[in-house]
This record gives sequence, C-alpha cells and structure tokens, in this order.
Amino acid sequence: MVPQKQPNSVGLSATATIPELQQSKTAVLNTLASVHSRRSYAHAIERFIVWYCSEPRLTFNRTVVVRYRSFLERLSLSSATINSHLSAIRRLADESAERGWLSPELAIGIRRVKGVKRLGRKIGNWLTRNQAQELVNATSKNLVGWRDGAMLGLLLGCGLRRSEVVGLSLEQLQSREGHCVIVDLVGKGGRPRTVPVPSWCKELVDAWLRHSGVCEGRVFRRVLKGGTRQEAGVTANVVWYAVKRCAKQAGIANLAPHDLRRTCARLCHSCGGELEQIQFLLGHASVQTTERYIGSKQKLQDAVNDRLGISVARENA
Repeated sequence: MVPQKQPNSVGLSATATIPELQQSKTAVLNTLASVHSRRSYAHAIERFIVWYCSEPRLTFNRTVVVRYRSFLERLSLSSATINSHLSAIRRLADESAERGWLSPELAIGIRRVKGVKRLGRKIGNWLTRNQAQELVNATSKNLVGWRDGAMLGLLLGCGLRRSEVVGLSLEQLQSREGHCVIVDLVGKGGRPRTVPVPSWCKELVDAWLRHSGVCEGRVFRRVLKGGTRQEAGVTANVVWYAVKRCAKQAGIANLAPHDLRRTCARLCHSCGGELEQIQFLLGHASVQTTERYIGSKQKLQDAVNDRLGISVARENA
C-alpha cells in the first residue's frame, strides 16, 4: 500500500490577510471592557492596517512590526502613544494566531517586539488655588452656566474623569455619615469607589438641578442654544467645551478636563491630605499613579525630616 500523506495537525496560515486582520481586530475589541481601551485599540489597529495596506505586499511578522515602530517614531509621537499602539498590535497577533490565521511562531515574534523607552516624564498642568477659584467664578448665570459650574465642581472638587461626569446619575448622589457622597462610581478597570462631595461642589450641583428641573436619571443633560433643557444626556465633548469655555473666561490657557483632576490631587495634598486618602478619592490602582498626579517636588528649605522634634543634649560647659 502507498502510504497516505498525513495532513498537518494544525492548518495554520503563514500570515493573515486583510479581512482576517479586520476580524481579529473585532475580536480584540470584544475582549476589552473599557470604552476608552476599545477606542484606543480600535484607532491603533486601524492605523496599523492602513499603513500595512499602503506598503508593498508585506507579511505580518516581527520585522514588519519593527518597521512600523520606526514609522511611528518618525511621526514624533510620544513613547507612551507608540507603546500603546504596539500593545494593540500584539493583541491583534495573538487573536490572529488563536483563530488559526497566523502561525504561532510569527505571533511569538511579534509579541517580542520591544516598546520605546520612556525618557523623562510628561509634565502635567496644575492650577493654583487662586486659579481654581477664578475658574469656578467664571461660569455664567444661565442654564448652560449652571451646568458648566456643576461639571467643573465635580472635576475640580471630586477629581472625576470626564466619562464619570457624563455617566453620573441622580441616584448616586446620597448621604453617608452626614456627608454628601457619590456612591458606586465605577472608574477605570471596573473599580467601584465612593467619592465625598465638598459642600461648595454640592451647591453648584444643586443650583443646576434646581434651575434645570432634573429629578431622575442622568444628572447632566443637553441644553439648546435657546436655553431649553433636553432629556438626552451630555457627551464627553460637552464637558470638554465647558472647561474650555470657562478657562477662556478666567484667562487660563491650555486647560483640559483632566488637568482639573490633577489639580484636585495636588490641592488636597497641599491642604494636608494623606496620600492614601487621595488615592481612594481618585480611584487609582497604585499609589505611584497618585504620586504622579500630585507632581510633588522635594523641598530642601522646608524638609520633612526637619520636623522630627529630636534634639541632641548639650554638654555642660
């Protein structure tokens, strides 16, 4: 008998086609719980596929990904952005290999592509206490202004993210131990937390609720140019433009919503707030992240170890 040729144990392709990469992209996005991660990965993978199609016929392998890393570096992107793109491409390769569209050897090679070294640290933008006060005072006395003021209060006074302001519901504003708090606030990584609301911040939220007539559901709603409140909730862009609008009135340049979250951390720390409590407030997984938000600098003239209260006994003359 003529021995029959044994089929390959696994029918894997040497490389993935464009339609297969698109399907792998969809599969990768379905594994991500965070809306922000899905948006970031979708952009990164789509950008890679566009570049991949623009080049002469390539094979999806380690060499091509290294070439793409060099392409991103020539665009003068930050190391964090480049590494985020590479992370998305590694996930794309893993998913393609799982579906049998890419050989495991090629996927392993792609996974071993190193990221770009981070040189230094990106400088954050913080407001002084006076600037923060001027920003809060810059809101207008109309429906849009009351809404802007309430959103600024939550960003600055509670350290909320834009997405957390957008998704905030009236049922989450409750009282605990005689203090107004936001309960069951789910942030990055699905980590729930309880956020205390300062009295001045609550006044801003109450003013918006009183003038807008919102009594259930989402706290913040869209407002037409004529001043009519709609039932639809606001988007992240509405929060962005609210910050920009008030910053312009206060004469503060280059201010983003996340800068108010950083400012909240630094002002809390400067008022004597414990690092651990600030970490709870912001919902950070690690205290190192909170330290970066505070942006503390070493003070040599007023060193912390000068306050230990220990003295040396003097010898009798």
